Amino acid sequence: MKKRIGSYPRVRIEGGGRAVVSHAGGVLLVETVRKTGLDTAISAALTPWRKPRAVHDPGKILLDVALAVALGGDCLADVAMLRAEPAVFGPVTSDPTVSRLIGTLAASGEKTLRAIRAARAEARRRVWQLADRKAPDAGGTVTVDLDGVLVIAHSDKEDAAPTWKRTYGHHPLMAFVDHGPGGTGEPVAALLRPGNAGSNTAADHITATQLALAQLPKKYRRGRQTLIRTDSAGGTHDFVAWLTQRGRWLSYSVGMVITDTIHQHVLKIPASAWTAAIEADGEIRDGAWVAELTGDVLDGWPKGMRLIVRKERPHPGAQLRLTDADGMRLTCFATNTSSRPIAELELRHRLRARAEDRIRAARATGLRNLPLHRTAQNRIWLEIVQIALDLLAWMPMLALTGKARCWEPRRLRLRLFTAAGQLVTTGRRRVLRLARHWPWTSHITTALERLTQLPDPG
Repeated sequence: MKKRIGSYPRVRIEGGGRAVVSHAGGVLLVETVRKTGLDTAISAALTPWRKPRAVHDPGKILLDVALAVALGGDCLADVAMLRAEPAVFGPVTSDPTVSRLIGTLAASGEKTLRAIRAARAEARRRVWQLADRKAPDAGGTVTVDLDGVLVIAHSDKEDAAPTWKRTYGHHPLMAFVDHGPGGTGEPVAALLRPGNAGSNTAADHITATQLALAQLPKKYRRGRQTLIRTDSAGGTHDFVAWLTQRGRWLSYSVGMVITDTIHQHVLKIPASAWTAAIEADGEIRDGAWVAELTGDVLDGWPKGMRLIVRKERPHPGAQLRLTDADGMRLTCFATNTSSRPIAELELRHRLRARAEDRIRAARATGLRNLPLHRTAQNRIWLEIVQIALDLLAWMPMLALTGKARCWEPRRLRLRLFTAAGQLVTTGRRRVLRLARHWPWTSHITTALERLTQLPDPG
């Protein structure tokens, strides 16, 4: 009888390897930081918090934590993965120094948050200029999606509270710039709230929108070229009125709750008033129709608001709600865009579902939980998470093409960032050699070449 040896080869393990670099693909993020000027912007913004004899720059420390989160870390101590590779990531400070800095920044409250956000906005403006036709504003418009995120807490952290889903934790409100079907998206606001914060709180939506607009280049902070898109949590009188009153009107597309009044108006819509819904490719959606509501249903709402309702056959097994009608699932949204057919407006609003993808990416990038105890510290952590997500959006936008540009963080880590390398010193040069047999080595080298060809900041 032959001795069974198993399905996998047996490899002898030794711990004395030299010049071997783990997470060598992380150089893509390092080069993105350099080319966008994010390092210099954050270092300059955090200069007031640098002590006279400090060895480590506060901006570099914060960026190191953000890089660790982008590579898959979920707590401050995970910066150790960068500390182990000084040839790629430079000198990285100790864990106690990182903790002390976070505590110092948290103690300054809004002053620190404003400084970090200003640095991010400065880098974002440069990224969009470098990206040119691939930037979110390539079509002359920018779409910002607002959505809430439930973050579970497994201990009694400050401001943790029961949530509407009967869990326990926090309920941040976030905003993302939509990159469209050819890309992912980048965060532009994160408002930390207790777990019992209301989903449809107008004041929070206004604050989150203000934070998001401050991240955009100045020409997109007012005017119809910027679209604010939300689910039904944003369909409140105060929020819609604020959007309407902000200088030249912002464009908006906000979900609305099907009230009794709306329901009664839907029942009165004649069959001839319904228009077939369409898909993203322009094809007609079978079993779905849209119509516009007019008349006294708009009383009390701002002038120029349009109310559009969609009805569709529910999928098999779906449970209808009390507000549905004639066996059809009803949804409704409001917009102030007047120059496009209602089927196109309904499709535009339905694409808000891409915000769910951004939330999934955020959960995989440091937002699975809030690792610190104090609310002020977790606000800094939210900024770190946003920096990590910025880098994970900017690098593909600047350096990747095709399907790779749409890869989410988990796939970027698995295929690109975890690639190992060998550090070779020849003369005065250090060369990082990636494995020839790794299937995605060409993606890394080609992306690095594109980043290298971009002009340096300043």
